Amino acid sequence: MTKITTDNWLSSANNGWSFQNVQSLFPTTRIKRGSKAPSILPADLQSIGSIQIDDVEGNKQSLDEMLSSTQTDAFLVLKDGKILFEEYFHGMGPDSLHLMNSITKSFVGVLTGILSEKGIIDINDKLTQYLPKFADTGFSDTTFQTALDMASSVKFEEDYAEPLCDFWNEAAVVGWRPDLSEGSSHGSLHDFALSLKEKEQEENEGYHYRTVLTNVIALAIQEATNLRFQDLLEEHIWQKLSPEQDAVIVVDKEGFPYVGAGMNACARDLARFGQMILGGGVFQGQRIISESWIESTWKGDDGYRERFAKTDHGLMMPGGHYKNQMWIPSSEIMMCIGIFGQTILVNKSTDVVVVKFSSFPEPANELMFANTFLLTEAISNLV
Repeated sequence: MTKITTDNWLSSANNGWSFQNVQSLFPTTRIKRGSKAPSILPADLQSIGSIQIDDVEGNKQSLDEMLSSTQTDAFLVLKDGKILFEEYFHGMGPDSLHLMNSITKSFVGVLTGILSEKGIIDINDKLTQYLPKFADTGFSDTTFQTALDMASSVKFEEDYAEPLCDFWNEAAVVGWRPDLSEGSSHGSLHDFALSLKEKEQEENEGYHYRTVLTNVIALAIQEATNLRFQDLLEEHIWQKLSPEQDAVIVVDKEGFPYVGAGMNACARDLARFGQMILGGGVFQGQRIISESWIESTWKGDDGYRERFAKTDHGLMMPGGHYKNQMWIPSSEIMMCIGIFGQTILVNKSTDVVVVKFSSFPEPANELMFANTFLLTEAISNLV
């Protein structure tokens, strides 16, 4: 058997294991669940594996078949706050952690909202208010809100199929691409972001998904609070969910967390996060963020939809939008999405949360992503 290392961990032959074992490959920090007993997710398990779903090519597949064909590692369905269906593959179990990739961003969005509501930051503040060294970069006019909405001006290429694009060079800072790390002058995520001098648009001119924006939000929050970002995440979100497990997050050489993509958690704890969204910011009686923040995210406005519609993402989610680090395909559905097939889908019309961990062979396998969306949406409407 080939030894899995930081050089080959992303290959399709290896990521089914590596996504469950990130702690053994990269430096991480723990987001502790605390001493409180875990909240209970009651179960009402049902056999739904034979449910038929139309795939993207117009063929009918059972749920079991689609889970297999989309290289699922974990699949969990909550209905009315109860576990309706839960299955694990490739050695995973209920207590296994899995790389979330960009689902991490949605946690950053919620934390930013919490701190804004507490008056610690103003989402209309420019990031340079807290990061003055960024005044002569592509982020010079960026606010928390334009960064949250992926509407900032900074030039940053995020094409996962392009091995030398900005995204992979940023990921190299935390060791995800050792071939790009060697000889790089960027010793930290802060230094990498500081090197981005060019702009591609005016602020709020268009939607363009860029992971670096999430990392810079976290850098600004850390400066605004004088507290480690991971500690804020632990205090204001993670421990309030009363989760079953600690989470972990990949860090750079300075100990700063890679919040654009580096968080790891178990499926049940992501279901708790989804249930909190479904509850309008409340999870099992405890308010984590205001209902108005959740509703504003869900609603967006015509400007959000118009900007989104002009992109490839808009073609995939017609009528949808992106706001506060969340994907909103429709007025009833909100999603958190990560490359290689990581998904939380919240359907408020049916009171269903669906969590799917995957190990796609490529970061943005279009067929598997399309079928993942179809199967998660279909299940959320059928159960």
